[in-house]
Amino acid sequence: MILTNKIGVLVDSFRAGLHEGLAKAKKVGADGVQFYAGMGEMDPDRLTPRSRREVKDVMASLGLELSAICGDLGGHGFQDASLNKQKIEKSKRILDLALDLGTNIVTTHIGLIPEQQSDPIYEAMWRACEEISNYATRSKAFFAVETGPEKCVRLKAFLDSLTTSGVSVNFDPANLVMVAGDDPVAGVKLLKDYIVHTHVKDGIQLQAVDPRIIYGLPGYEGIDHAKIAALVTSGEAFRETPLGEGQVRFDAYFAALREIGYTGYLTVEREGGDKPEADIRQAVQFIERYKRQ
Repeated sequence: MILTNKIGVLVDSFRAGLHEGLAKAKKVGADGVQFYAGMGEMDPDRLTPRSRREVKDVMASLGLELSAICGDLGGHGFQDASLNKQKIEKSKRILDLALDLGTNIVTTHIGLIPEQQSDPIYEAMWRACEEISNYATRSKAFFAVETGPEKCVRLKAFLDSLTTSGVSVNFDPANLVMVAGDDPVAGVKLLKDYIVHTHVKDGIQLQAVDPRIIYGLPGYEGIDHAKIAALVTSGEAFRETPLGEGQVRFDAYFAALREIGYTGYLTVEREGGDKPEADIRQAVQFIERYKRQ
């Protein structure tokens, strides 16, 4: 099996500023990058047209493409109907920023999807995603939900219920292993019509996990990436690992991506560990071995 996909890096995984992170991505051998843009220095509400051009120019000078941007707004995703109008409008501005910067993909967490469609939280999430999906479709873009909170069969049913395909999937195999206890290989085949971007990450589940504790639900804490970083480093329920040291079966996983005809980016994400640059370099080298076979 020979992979032809380009390799990306989530710049924020270096735990440095944007410009230093871009330089590090080039140094470890990435073809492209992804970065957070829901808040902080890349918040679309703070970026002037000039700032946007400067970011594009820096990436171009380094020979880096933009695989996607992360538009995760944290909290409870789209589970709280009272907050969704504001979050939907912010998500649209993030999608516009992505298009300005040269990608048509925004990845995010929308929150844990309830099992029952009659649940008011399900309806709130559906209405929000329906509006965002329509907006993305008109822009020929994708708002990609990250896998992990629920099993893939439930996510697919939710996506199937939307009337357009603007809401799609950012496939993260480690989240499925660590939290949902799902099989990434089967998940790829199930979600094949929706996958537009992937994260390459590995991990292990040490005991059964209640996804409400990790990804939130009203009555529980919302998504907190600092908390998740601590959990994947030293938690008792699951751990993130360097590639090849966890429970993701990469031979079968990459073969499944090739089987469904996925040609997009394989973007390295490293949330835990105390040696992010070394781990990311190792991850890029790990993927490159599949491109030389």
